[in-house]
Amino acid sequence: MEEQNYYATPPQTSGKAIASMVLGILSIIIPYLGFFLGIIAIVFATKGMNETAEQKQGGRGMAIAGLTTGIIGTVLYGIIDVFIILALFFAVSTPPTI
Repeated sequence: MEEQNYYATPPQTSGKAIASMVLGILSIIIPYLGFFLGIIAIVFATKGMNETAEQKQGGRGMAIAGLTTGIIGTVLYGIIDVFIILALFFAVSTPPTI
């Protein structure tokens, strides 16, 4: 008698969702490149969430985590970049004192 397998196989995880989560985490950790990595993570997260919904794949939680960390990294390093640009602008524009 053959043994029957009654367990359902889990759905395949979306590669875009995994990529968005990894890039989102890296956007928080890596300075200077975090702004650009965050933007890429946001793009992959939206594509990953659409892919999980349309193709019944797993990884929606990873896509949400990638979106969240991507937004945090983009905002964090965007603010830091603005402060650096303003500091450089004011450092160059002020005349030297004697």
